[in-house]
Amino acid sequence: MSANAARRLSRMFHRISVAISADKDHLSDLDGAIGDADHGITMSLGFQAVNSELAKRDLDEMRASEVFSAAASAFLDAVGASTGPLYATAFRKAALSLKQDETLSVACQASILEAMTLGIRERGKGQRGDKTMLDAWIPAAEAAAAARERQASLQDMWNEIVDAADAGARSTRSMVATRGRAARLGERSLGHIDPGAASAVVIIKAMRDAFAENEPTI
Repeated sequence: MSANAARRLSRMFHRISVAISADKDHLSDLDGAIGDADHGITMSLGFQAVNSELAKRDLDEMRASEVFSAAASAFLDAVGASTGPLYATAFRKAALSLKQDETLSVACQASILEAMTLGIRERGKGQRGDKTMLDAWIPAAEAAAAARERQASLQDMWNEIVDAADAGARSTRSMVATRGRAARLGERSLGHIDPGAASAVVIIKAMRDAFAENEPTI
């Protein structure tokens, strides 16, 4: 099960990388309105580094938790900006969560998402309403927890997660940034979607698609 789980997670990171690369120009355009116009490029480099690292590993000898640990180190090494430590911490929290349950069951997938969100919150010291990626990740994690509680199907859970993340990202358009580079703009940040929240949606959608490929029976 662990070897199979490791390969599934590797495919998940590949899907994320492809999705981010396809959307990197749009993400950088969003960032150009309130930041340094490099968010798409930065995220693309980070996930390319993750895939390069995983390509070197023997996935048949890796546990699922070790895939996230490797991803954390690779992403952090490739991305020196603030996004690097945030996602590295998210992946490390996911690795810790997986050490308790490496089955990648529906409940395990919910725990992964919750752990990633916790890592971003703890590292970034942010909250919902700050106009950051957490405006997508927090609602997504809440949807995951609610779906796990009622034992929702994989498809239902991930569709609800994506819907919550997407609505959260779109809500940043009406927010004034209070954290990060965008906070320097004050009221001028109104009317713009936060690029970190937008890229979070891309990541979460790719996670949904990857996990839906071979739905586990447990």
